[in-house]
Amino acid sequence: MIDKVAWLRVEDGKILSTRSRGKDVFYLPGGKREPGESDVETLVREIAEELTVTIAPESVVAAGVYEAQAHGHATGVVVRMTCYAADYEGTLAPSHEIEEVAWLTYADRDRVSPVDQLIFDDLHRSGRLRQP
Repeated sequence: MIDKVAWLRVEDGKILSTRSRGKDVFYLPGGKREPGESDVETLVREIAEELTVTIAPESVVAAGVYEAQAHGHATGVVVRMTCYAADYEGTLAPSHEIEEVAWLTYADRDRVSPVDQLIFDDLHRSGRLRQP
């Protein structure tokens, strides 16, 4: 089991996604906890590292937990993605291992990891993620 924390940011019917260097799919921004970190601490640190913005900790709201086959791993390796919505300050820009930042719609579902596909499906069903 790969346990990750992710930032679910939807604006104007599109979701913020990132693609790491050398990867062929997009992922929601976020990452793994360091020892002793809370989910919010992980979210704040990971987003600052990946996207050079500051998450407002007081705005963090749980947005769901999703599990699916981990992309690029052996069959049976599952990723659990604990998602949070949150406000931020700053200008979004790729940093560290992030090569590309994109605002995706439901039409881009085939460009994201399996766990993100589940999130796209939920957001589309609720009307939050559009399909042009």
